[in-house]
Amino acid sequence: MSNIEEIPEIQEEGDVIIDEQEIGEVIDDDKLDKEEPMEEDYNEADLAEYGQDDGGYDEAFEGNGININEDGNIEIDMSNNSQSYFEDHSDSIFTVATHPTLPIACTGGGDNVAYLWTTHSSPAKTVGKLVGYGESVIAAEFTFDGSYLVTGDMSGKIIVFQSSKRGQLWEKYDRILEDVEEVMWIKTHPKQNVFAFGGIDGSVSVYSIEPTLELIFSGYSHSTECTNGAFVQVENMDELKLVTISEDGSIIGWNCYTQQAEFKFDGNNLKGLTPPWVTIDVNAASKIVAIGSRDSQVAIINTDNGSLLNTFTALELKEDGDIYDSSIEAIAWCDVLNLLVIGFVSGDVLIFDSNTWKVRKMLKCKDAVTKIQFLSKSPIFLVSSMDGKVYKWDARTGELLHECVGHHMGVLDFSIDCSGERLVTAGDDGVALVFKF
Repeated sequence: MSNIEEIPEIQEEGDVIIDEQEIGEVIDDDKLDKEEPMEEDYNEADLAEYGQDDGGYDEAFEGNGININEDGNIEIDMSNNSQSYFEDHSDSIFTVATHPTLPIACTGGGDNVAYLWTTHSSPAKTVGKLVGYGESVIAAEFTFDGSYLVTGDMSGKIIVFQSSKRGQLWEKYDRILEDVEEVMWIKTHPKQNVFAFGGIDGSVSVYSIEPTLELIFSGYSHSTECTNGAFVQVENMDELKLVTISEDGSIIGWNCYTQQAEFKFDGNNLKGLTPPWVTIDVNAASKIVAIGSRDSQVAIINTDNGSLLNTFTALELKEDGDIYDSSIEAIAWCDVLNLLVIGFVSGDVLIFDSNTWKVRKMLKCKDAVTKIQFLSKSPIFLVSSMDGKVYKWDARTGELLHECVGHHMGVLDFSIDCSGERLVTAGDDGVALVFKF
């Protein structure tokens, strides 16, 4: 059961926070990226003209890339093509989420706090500092309409914030959930104010947000940590279905309203295999999910009838290869072509034809892949890496279209903001950057 905890204030005394008058109460969505660039000073019109940026960044921030060469000497990489930055975190930034309609990002980090800040101004302006966590904030997602923000930390706390005045204020909502010892992931539903999360104990929970936080479903069929999950068949509002995966090699399709598992795959029906599953992505054009493991195994499942369509090894290791290099860190479907892109710790990025499951293109990052995302209704996709870059590739040709450069450590997460043209990164160096991509 969830414990009810006294909810602390969002802001700590002394924090520099933008007050509500500086943001403005009314936002005209039609003004997105159509007005003149804003003045640098933050004023009431900032969010009213939220599609704008001033096209530059602080010169003092330029050149934060620091490397050690083979001789042990420090080399400074002066390249930085970001437009803006946010540097209030004092530790690594593990997660970033962007509001669906406002130029606001939420970043959570190893400093046990999360921040809300603007993505369209340079430098970014703080909207709010979110506190009350017991450990690193490793997950954050806005709900589909932007009314709520769901966050989670490594101490097992789930804290929901509610928006008012069109994003001017964010206040803690209802109670703090402490159902698990550690939160592994959070997913908000694409169509409803509902969210799911997985715990290190293998548990799965689904909550509705309105009118109060209410537990809809909890499942305990995974024997070890529940590493990821995704809502499926989201257009059917009469049902609530979720697929979750685990380190124990199990894949479960849940009907959250009936509290039942509609299908389960494990060693018994996976030819004796128990891959440590870690990544999942839903094909938006169908009812199929792709799931990747730490040892390069891929499973393709039809969530409608619970059938296993295919399993295969995505990356064959060389004789002297490290098994860790074959871990699938990211997986993503293209919604306009029959393509699936898979990224590995080795830095390899493979584009598969989902009709034949043969590799069409082989691309490469200089270090481990951390996330892959296709642009909506496009064959163009983005890949973040521990080499500190985000790559923009064309899946049809394998052509590298752009590189987002500016971090001197790995990019752990990224998100595209409401403009559809700005990319927000979460850096292991404790800095978030905003790129026009």
